Amino acid sequence: MNLKHPLILGSSSPRRQFLMKEIGFQFMVAHPGIDESFPSDMPVEKVASFLAEKKANVFGGRLQDECVLTSDTIVIIDNKILNKPQDRNDAIGMLTDLSGRTHSVITAVCLTSKSKTDCFEDRTEVTFKTLLPAEIEFYVDHYKPFDKAGAYGAQECLPAGVNPCSKEEFDFLKQIGKLDLIDKSISTEKAGMVAIEEINGSYFNVMGLPIQKVYTHLTRF
Repeated sequence: MNLKHPLILGSSSPRRQFLMKEIGFQFMVAHPGIDESFPSDMPVEKVASFLAEKKANVFGGRLQDECVLTSDTIVIIDNKILNKPQDRNDAIGMLTDLSGRTHSVITAVCLTSKSKTDCFEDRTEVTFKTLLPAEIEFYVDHYKPFDKAGAYGAQECLPAGVNPCSKEEFDFLKQIGKLDLIDKSISTEKAGMVAIEEINGSYFNVMGLPIQKVYTHLTRF
């Protein structure tokens, strides 16, 4: 994919790097290394955009001809943000909160160059089946989801043989000749925990990057 500007991916997430490569983008990686705090009175729905922009601001003064992509993903339930778990007990507590319920996943993305900025976001609703304590503990102990908001990776929590993508995502992948990304994005091992009952919206957004929107915005940037 040829862009007007060299692309920097401002993220250390292996999942975001994987998705960007799979949809055809070449990029350099640089980690913004910010303090991911936010105002305590900020509405939870605004936090992902706030942090994505905060990450973008780290690069703002250094850019010449490059474009930098920064993003942030949050999981929300009961008007509360579930960040990356601090330890085993925190992860177990998060998954217990998600069990048998629907939560929201918001990913915000900022594209920034020396002369302009384009920020956007996507929201997906995810429903978990009711999970047994033993299922949760097995997943946490074997999959170590401590780098994932909400303490889970969607690609590890799907029923076997399911297509998790929305129709729009499926059509997008077909259009760019990347239908194999569906299988590539799902864990090749036995599911760590068959937790996801329904995904309403973008599956890749739950993985950490709404690739259809990213593709559209980047090719127009």
